[in-house]
This record gives sequence, structure tokens and C-alpha cells, in this order.
Amino acid sequence: MPWVIILHLCRIMILLNIRGCESFLKFDDDIDKRINPLDEVVDPFDYDKIEDEFEDRNASHCGDCSLDLCPVVQGCRAGLILDRCGCCKECGNLEGQTCDLGEINAFYGLCGIDLQCKIDYSDVGDGEVAEPQCVCISQDALCGSDERTYMNICKFKEATFYNASLKINSNGPCKTVPIIKVPPQNLVNVTGSSVVFLCEVFAFPMALIEWKKDGKEIILPGDDPNISVQSRGGPLKYELSSWLQIEKAVLADAGTYHCVAHNQIGNISATAVLGVLGQEEMSVYLTENMREMLEYGYSEREYDEDYY
Repeated sequence: MPWVIILHLCRIMILLNIRGCESFLKFDDDIDKRINPLDEVVDPFDYDKIEDEFEDRNASHCGDCSLDLCPVVQGCRAGLILDRCGCCKECGNLEGQTCDLGEINAFYGLCGIDLQCKIDYSDVGDGEVAEPQCVCISQDALCGSDERTYMNICKFKEATFYNASLKINSNGPCKTVPIIKVPPQNLVNVTGSSVVFLCEVFAFPMALIEWKKDGKEIILPGDDPNISVQSRGGPLKYELSSWLQIEKAVLADAGTYHCVAHNQIGNISATAVLGVLGQEEMSVYLTENMREMLEYGYSEREYDEDYY
């Protein structure tokens, strides 16, 4: 295209207040120089580059701050933070949500009040990428005026969003009768197999867990060499997990097993039934249960087909 024609077109575009001649002339001047779009891709975990890019965008796109134009924000359980332009208020991210490291609100958002953005490398498997998440600054439990234990101040503040009258009664968990979070489950197994019952309890003061069978006062394992009991703290704070294991189960091991948890405040129990069957009985049991599952599945599919 002749230069004279290009210059005339640019004059016309300037008169019409249309921009674009500069890029047009650059393209015509050196057609081989092209921008690789991959050069503009920002690594979401290159936070130094993110900060520089954000400051450039903020300077050019945010403009003047006008609080009158800010939207009304409601329902922020983690409090309010400034938006990307540092002007309007928006909801902060809750505990466990993905967040932006540092103080730049660029991609995922910043954590709310009493929260900080951290990367937990210990919870990352092979081939996985660690993502920063909001973590409560304090992990000390506290007792609310509703007699409920909150594992940290952030959980407590989330609760106050729904109950404005909620207050802190004391630091540390509320003193309570043990609560069985995971009760033992009913089991059926064949003779000679290994059986394990699990019982998870929350309590403060910490509880003691005992296992009993069929309402008897004998505390297991007793003198049975095939029965063992193990307990440890966790999985959460102020929780205790206990396992009852029966090795080489025999018909006499069948019965009702009790997980009994008690502390200075009180006690609680949960039960599970163990069925022990011989080889032939187990085959019949499995066949009958498999037939019931298949029939149930068939009826469900048949219903779905008729419905649609």
C-alpha cells in the first residue's frame, strides 16, 4: 500500500477521532515482528510478577476512587477487605478458601479478618501443586455463650454472623460430656478373619475410651490374646480415636460391642453388632445380599427408564 494513501487515511481517522494508525503503521512497517501471546501469560504462583502486573493494571484501569459508586456488600462472614483497586469493600475469603499471597488482591482474593494466606506443603501429594489457602491466625479453641466449642476465633466469628448475641464465655473448649463423633459400625465377617471397630470421641476434659461386650462389665481385651485395643489422640484437637481389633475371629466373638467414653463430666456409649459366620453361611449371606443389591439396582433403573 503506498505511503501517501496511508497518510491520507490516518489524517481522516484523526479527524474522526479514531485511533489505530499507530498500530497499523507498525504492522505495515515490520510485518515479521509479532507478539507471542504466551509471553503475556503470568504464572499464577509467580507472586513478584503478579504484583508488578497488578500495579500496572491498577494504575491504568482502576481510575479515580468514587465511594459513591461502590456496590453494597452483605453476607461477609470473614469481614471486609479492599477490592483490587483499593477502593471499594468486598468479602474476604473464608478459612480454607484459595487466596492470594501477600497484600495484592489479584486473582483469588485476600483472606478476611484474623486470617492469613499460607501454603501447606505437607498436604500435597506427588505431582500435585500446592495452593495457598486462608488459615486462621490463632488455632486456640474457645467456648461460646451457646456452650459450643469453636476450634478457633475465625470459626467463632463465622458463627456470630448468624447469631449476633453470641459471646465468648472462656478461652479453651467448653467442658462437656464426651460426644461420639464416629461410632463403631455393624460388621459381618467369616471365621478366621480380622475385624476392626473404630470409635472417635470429642471431649474436654479429654475422655477415656473403654470397650465392653454384651453388657458385661469386663473391659476388653481382658485375657483374650486375639483381642487388642489401641487409642491415640486425634484426628482433631480434643478428640480421641480408639480401635478394637479381633484377630482370627471365631463364632464366639459374635455379639454386641460397646464403645464407652467417660470423663469428669459424664459418660456416653455407642454399640455395634458383630456377626461371625462359617464359610458356607458366609457364601449364602453374600449371595443373598448380592441378589438384593442387584434387584434394588434393577428396580431403580427400571423406574428411571419409565420416568424419562
